[in-house]
Amino acid sequence: MQDWRVIVGKNVRRIRQQRRMTQEKLAFEADLDLTYIGGIERGRRNPSLSAMARIAEALSVPLVKLLSEQ
Repeated sequence: MQDWRVIVGKNVRRIRQQRRMTQEKLAFEADLDLTYIGGIERGRRNPSLSAMARIAEALSVPLVKLLSEQ
């Protein structure tokens, strides 16, 4: 089983790219710092539940989608 941060990061990147959204746009929509989004996507940041909820909302997906392994 992969580290949950890596799973979340891969899911955020995949969904963001499917929506043709830049990291900058996602950061703006989720009201988070651009470097924080990059760190999450690389699996190096430990996002709070609140941050993940804001990202999920900005991506228009349920929060559970960010946590599920593909």
